[in-house]
Amino acid sequence: MSEKIWFLKRCDLFERLTSDEAERLERNAAMRTLRKEEIIYFPGEPGQSVLVLARGRVKIKYITPDGKETIFTFIEEGEMFGVLALLDGAPRSQYAQAVEDSQVLVIPRKDLLWLMERKPSVALRVTKLLGIRLRRIENRLRNIVFRSTRERVILLLLELLESHGQKLAGRWEIGLRLTHQDLASLIGSTRETVTQTLTQLQREGLVQMHRQCIAVLDRARFAKEAGELDQPPAELARRLT
Repeated sequence: MSEKIWFLKRCDLFERLTSDEAERLERNAAMRTLRKEEIIYFPGEPGQSVLVLARGRVKIKYITPDGKETIFTFIEEGEMFGVLALLDGAPRSQYAQAVEDSQVLVIPRKDLLWLMERKPSVALRVTKLLGIRLRRIENRLRNIVFRSTRERVILLLLELLESHGQKLAGRWEIGLRLTHQDLASLIGSTRETVTQTLTQLQREGLVQMHRQCIAVLDRARFAKEAGELDQPPAELARRLT
């Protein structure tokens, strides 16, 4: 098995490909090695490919006109990104940047479209992936407008628990190494404010912090507080009526 096919099989989307389908993708795909902080693509670049992260870690971000970084999501090994290119091949609208030394598999858009036409199950999973990511971005943007920093931090940590949570020694750890600046960039806040919020949550016995790891000690209390946040704020409710 070639290296490219091995990496393809690590992605859930491609794990059930036939030999012919895998060989078609492998033939035109290319491996790309990246240094830490290297930009993979810029806004405005042609969206003629999708990418699978084979090794390392990548963040998808936007830079505001005043130079502030907003992180949309982190990409982990085996995940696909640059997926919006599948819709219309329009130029990229975001930055993709390697968080650490990484390796990606670059698949031409036309080949993945061919596979989606051939296998409706792949098309459905790509559609679901797009829907999940767009919904997360929509929720975060809404939270930036209507939620306090404490509320945004709690909702983000619960989201990260759902996607990367690991139960260890009676507590839930988020299986990502995130700096306070990363968290701030994900919720549209400042590093200092996020640090103050996490410190307060730690005093309340809700979380525990160690270096870049965060553990939720009382998920039930966390979920209860988040459940109360599911109801839209009064101002939001008025705008929706």
